[in-house]
Amino acid sequence: MKQSLMKVLENKEIAHQIYQIVIEPKTLQANTNFEDFLNEWYPQPGQFFHIRVNDSNHPFLRRPISVHDFDPNTLRISMIYRVNGEGTKRLTQKTRGEIVDVLGPLGNGFLVSKTDKQQFLLIGGGIGIPPLYYLAKQLKHTGHQITTLLGFQSKQDIFLLEQFSSFGEIRVATMDGSLGSKGTVLDLIKEEEHWDLFYSCGPTAMMKAIQQKWMDKPIEGYLSLEERMGCAIGACYGCVVKVDQAVDLRGYKKVCADGPVFSFREVKL
Repeated sequence: MKQSLMKVLENKEIAHQIYQIVIEPKTLQANTNFEDFLNEWYPQPGQFFHIRVNDSNHPFLRRPISVHDFDPNTLRISMIYRVNGEGTKRLTQKTRGEIVDVLGPLGNGFLVSKTDKQQFLLIGGGIGIPPLYYLAKQLKHTGHQITTLLGFQSKQDIFLLEQFSSFGEIRVATMDGSLGSKGTVLDLIKEEEHWDLFYSCGPTAMMKAIQQKWMDKPIEGYLSLEERMGCAIGACYGCVVKVDQAVDLRGYKKVCADGPVFSFREVKL
């Protein structure tokens, strides 16, 4: 984890109320080794950064935003966020050259390692989709077969389709049927299909439905939870999620520090 001042390179609307912000380090201190900085700054898929959206104390809390992409050669970080209140609205006003205070990378991300499992399924809904893109890049690099299911409210909310299509098969659902299949993202799953492992990020209702669908099935899967956060380092206990006491005697875990990625069998949504 590192706190740094970052320079905004780009901050643009890519879908209805969905923005992509690209940042890079403002400067590297003269005595800072690039490799050391890279090792501290290199995010894993599923991790997030905590961004201060204003120079004043209003709003007081930072905003957690997951990593959409990272370039280790330039240290440039891409994040995609939805306007969902005063904090993110203020963030949209940041323009090229402005400075933002960033803390991260934070949390525990998706496990990406060499495995004999070959058939991978990615399930994304709404603003939960961006971290799956960064994950898909790494999975594709290791030679896995990837199928991606993406769900949106409407055609105007859609983003990243072209980018995901480079990784393998992609299926799209919209609630109003304006693009792709009409219905939820889970309606895209065919009963006869089999995957070795799935990763998902999206609304709680979507991931709860995933739990109900596969809890009794012999499949491995991970969920990245979306939750409002205070400190984002595990000190304030403002983002807890219930877990089975067989997993943790307290009956809960902190999304920011223990997650945001959990085994889908571990959490009670």
